[in-house]
Amino acid sequence: MVIVSSRLIHSHLGSPLLAETFNLLQEDLEVQSYLRMANIMAVKRLGYNDHGPVHAKIIAGSALEIFKLLTTRVEPSSVVHGVCGYDDAQLVVLLGAYLHDVGNAVHRIDHEQSSTFLSMSILDRILNRVYHDDHELAYRIKCEVLHALFSSNDAVPCLSVEAGAVTIADGT
Repeated sequence: MVIVSSRLIHSHLGSPLLAETFNLLQEDLEVQSYLRMANIMAVKRLGYNDHGPVHAKIIAGSALEIFKLLTTRVEPSSVVHGVCGYDDAQLVVLLGAYLHDVGNAVHRIDHEQSSTFLSMSILDRILNRVYHDDHELAYRIKCEVLHALFSSNDAVPCLSVEAGAVTIADGT
């Protein structure tokens, strides 16, 4: 049985790519500042539940767990369409899940769009570090992550398995 908690993410960091990226997210001042502000907006001002750093880790772990289960039966969309390999598809899920609520730092309304915009420079910085030898792949991964962020709005259809895993995880 899988226990959903902020520790679940650590069971999915066996890949050096995922481990490095998770560490970059955890150490990134901009990311952590947005997540802290998301909690101020959502929890303190709106009276919602956690939307900050703990929530980001919980959803990232849950999304990767869901993705692992889904991909026993279906291939990741980004792999099927020649965007990237399986490890990269996992990275899309990790980044999409971890960053999906940073837009709450601006406002709860349309926070998915704000998350998409706020994450652009973050993704450039992080993806350039992990894909320093393949900028084209970094741009493709960026598009997949931005899709996962944008389509985390229930009114926007998820067009990839990766984005679907992120959206479903946020509902757990």
